[in-house]
Amino acid sequence: MNNPEIQIMKVHFIAIGGSAMHNLAMALNRKGYQVTGSDDEIFEPSRGRLEREGILPQKMGWDANRISEDLDAIILGMHAREDNPELVRAQEMGLKIYSYPEFVYSQTKTKKRLVVGGSHGKTTITSMLLHVMDKLGIETDYLVGALLEGFDCMVQLSDAPVIVIEGDEYLSSPIDRRPKFHWYAPHVGSISGIAWDHINVFPTWENYVEQFKIYTDKIEENGSLVYFEQDEAIQSILPKMRGDIQLKPYDTPDYNVRNGVTFVQSQGKEYPLQIFGAHNLQNLMAAKLMLNEIGVPDDDFFNAIGSFSGAAKRLERIAENESSVAYKDFAHSPSKLKATVSAVKEQYPERKLIACMELHTFSSLKKEFLPHYENCMQEADEAIVYFSPDVVAHKKLEPITKEQVAAAFATPNVSVYTDSNQITDLLRRKSWENTNLLLMSSGNFHGVDLDAFAKELIN
Repeated sequence: MNNPEIQIMKVHFIAIGGSAMHNLAMALNRKGYQVTGSDDEIFEPSRGRLEREGILPQKMGWDANRISEDLDAIILGMHAREDNPELVRAQEMGLKIYSYPEFVYSQTKTKKRLVVGGSHGKTTITSMLLHVMDKLGIETDYLVGALLEGFDCMVQLSDAPVIVIEGDEYLSSPIDRRPKFHWYAPHVGSISGIAWDHINVFPTWENYVEQFKIYTDKIEENGSLVYFEQDEAIQSILPKMRGDIQLKPYDTPDYNVRNGVTFVQSQGKEYPLQIFGAHNLQNLMAAKLMLNEIGVPDDDFFNAIGSFSGAAKRLERIAENESSVAYKDFAHSPSKLKATVSAVKEQYPERKLIACMELHTFSSLKKEFLPHYENCMQEADEAIVYFSPDVVAHKKLEPITKEQVAAAFATPNVSVYTDSNQITDLLRRKSWENTNLLLMSSGNFHGVDLDAFAKELIN
């Protein structure tokens, strides 16, 4: 245990099926804790992973009888409600109730904490850090927002002296309305950029930016902040920061593209990369500066990062032939959408680019937010935007029309669809000679197996 005063051995997870929750449950189970959990429904891949680990609840639903005095801790997930019967029983018994970021912090107080913050790029930067640390043999724990290649769990809590944490700004739990990254108190923190997200939680731009200011307030004494210096919102909070915090700005490094390969330049040397695009190169510089802070030299970093092929669903190559390549990406925010389209076009300037994106999140489907997408897909030769009116209704949002969406994107290359079958039929009829495909969504275009579909088209 990292903290001798906290001898927690028997833990119950309320809403164990969540993405981060089930990974933390797996990590604690592997560490020898007695782990139980509950949820009203658990979907794949969480369900299968919990079952293989031997900690899948025997029956779905909430049951206050699961809560007993011998539990050392309750870990509460965002999916639960404030009136959850298990939560109410735990409160009545006076048991210690943690959100998962609070619990992670409680277990890592003696470690050096590298916390990756920002509205976009967090998973990629975190993945880069872990890739390089693994290559260089630097022992570390971690908490990541997406399953990474080579890892079978997104959380590790061991005796490692360092932990890398992806610092999400979403809320900690139903009874703890603080953003998760306010818990982690970094020794080395980063902000990749601030672009209004989670507008259902942070109702104004000013309120959203303030969360990042509070995050910097939590940096440990004489800690460091690595930040993208071209971001105006980040610049606005720098004058308000404590004077003991060391500021480490970064920008897009010098690079060139030759024969579909990006090379980055540093101190008179050139290093080939598997990743590409200005946004990815900015993420790379954030990871480099964070690792500089724990003693990793530039040359070691660049040699190690050359074999990094990207995080899952972040410009992930899913099909390829001699004249075409298909990528899928998690992009849904306007800034990330624009950066992703631009990256693929820059990497393959001689090829036509057909870019498809799905409006799927609460923010992206909100009528008032749509104007933020202006010109986001203008660099694609052909741009297709899809949204489901059923999803809009399910999220209890005001209906939007295809015409409103097209007007918001505001470029003539954009076509809008509300039936994903029409999109797949359209793409099947196209010639893919010297043409690339980009599929962008936090969903799956209403049930499309994106990997299999791309292989059908490209292969």
